[in-house]
Amino acid sequence: MSLPFKETSLGNNQYIREFAADTNRDVVEEWHRDREDRIVEVIENTDWLFQMDNELPILLKEKLYIPKENYHRVIMGKGKLIVKITKL
Repeated sequence: MSLPFKETSLGNNQYIREFAADTNRDVVEEWHRDREDRIVEVIENTDWLFQMDNELPILLKEKLYIPKENYHRVIMGKGKLIVKITKL
């Protein structure tokens, strides 16, 4: 399976992920869960949204904590999305 983003490792379990504006919406917005806790920080301002299971979407603008094994997704906005991921 092809991932819907480009990822660059920064070391120390930190990564930069870039989602292009023309990425397949169905792939990007797929519900998923991760094997480890994560902190997500927005690098480039965007109107993309973030949604945890059983919660309303919120604007991706601040630092987020995502507990492992919790379903979540991003919802595409206009333009690209660039985030820093720290795997805990």
